[in-house]
Amino acid sequence: MPPSSASTTDAAKSSAPSGGVQSLERAFDLLERMADAGGEVGLSELSASSGLPLPTIHRLMRTLVVCGYVRQQTNRRYALGPRLIRLGESASRLLGTWARPYLARLVEETGETANMALLDGDEIVYVAQVPSKHSMRMFTEVGRRVLPHSTGVGKALLAHTPDAEVRALLSRTGMPAATDKTITTPEGFLAALEEVRRTGYAVDDNEQEIGVRCLAVSVPDSPTAAAISISGPAGRVTDAATEKIVPVLQQVAAELSEALASSGPAQ
Repeated sequence: MPPSSASTTDAAKSSAPSGGVQSLERAFDLLERMADAGGEVGLSELSASSGLPLPTIHRLMRTLVVCGYVRQQTNRRYALGPRLIRLGESASRLLGTWARPYLARLVEETGETANMALLDGDEIVYVAQVPSKHSMRMFTEVGRRVLPHSTGVGKALLAHTPDAEVRALLSRTGMPAATDKTITTPEGFLAALEEVRRTGYAVDDNEQEIGVRCLAVSVPDSPTAAAISISGPAGRVTDAATEKIVPVLQQVAAELSEALASSGPAQ
């Protein structure tokens, strides 16, 4: 008997032989779909997006609830559970560890401090840094959290986010001025994001700290939104230096992306 149209969805694709365990593949797929939906969904939404039948989703979600990776709200919708936080924090630290050799190369080729940052909720969190060898250099503590609107990495990470989502984020965080150069209006920030899309890189020009310039690019196809940057004194990170540094940043980001992609399941 030929398969029904319902079975020719993502669920059917995931049932193809892959050397994995189908129930695990489906459970992780549901967690990712929940994350994409903002962290809270109903069973019918998951069924519509995944193509899996409701009884299957209900069984998988019940198991995830018991394990603490999902919790059921009073409105009977499901939300990502607190046990995922520990996994996410550990994964973020590992991602920073994997990135360090690439950041070290950035330092060698640009002479400036190199950083890696992730978008965690509405905030930017720095997960790795390799300092410049100059006596005058920039230092950002790993684990530090900042708001996106005043950083180059924030602009790089949000450049391809729909305007409505960016506005919503900014309304939640506010746009406090770190310096007199900080962008403090949604319109100004959206214009800066348009410039990032046009040029392929982001700039923090004295916006987080006076006397400091940062250049940043996103890491393409990263498993979680990530960006790398260099930061240094404005007197060294000049427009002329930017022309030389940006291609290096983009090349290293592409190589890091490829390395992260190749760290998937062994064949």
